[in-house]
Amino acid sequence: MDQSILTSEKQHLAELLEAIQRCVYFLDASSKKLTWPLTADLLEKQKKDVVLFEAMAAINERFAKLQDTMGAAMRHACILAGEPTDSFLKVLSFYEKTGVLESVESWQLCRTARNLAAHDYDIEYAEIADHFNSLKIFTPLL
Repeated sequence: MDQSILTSEKQHLAELLEAIQRCVYFLDASSKKLTWPLTADLLEKQKKDVVLFEAMAAINERFAKLQDTMGAAMRHACILAGEPTDSFLKVLSFYEKTGVLESVESWQLCRTARNLAAHDYDIEYAEIADHFNSLKIFTPLL
């Protein structure tokens, strides 16, 4: 591998790590705007509270962006380390074995929550509250 290519790949990983730090910073900032845990009562009473729902939308977006960026960084770091990356499950297994991830299952739980948010436009306030409370619980896993 040409040294300039290696340097470029390392720089790309550094940029992904910086992006992760920014995602964490902004996710935390958005999370601090809310009083946890969220309840169905609160959401129904404040269903037209733009500030509340903008903060919730930001949490959804930033949680998803954090996990996506982490996945890209994890795969990229494995490539640089010469680890198998032909499936993301192998990448996750590597990080579980090295203690970076609590478990492959914890990553998959976060991914499921992230995917539900991306495709669910629920108006059931109890389900919305459960979703966001789950994201709050899952955030430290990431």
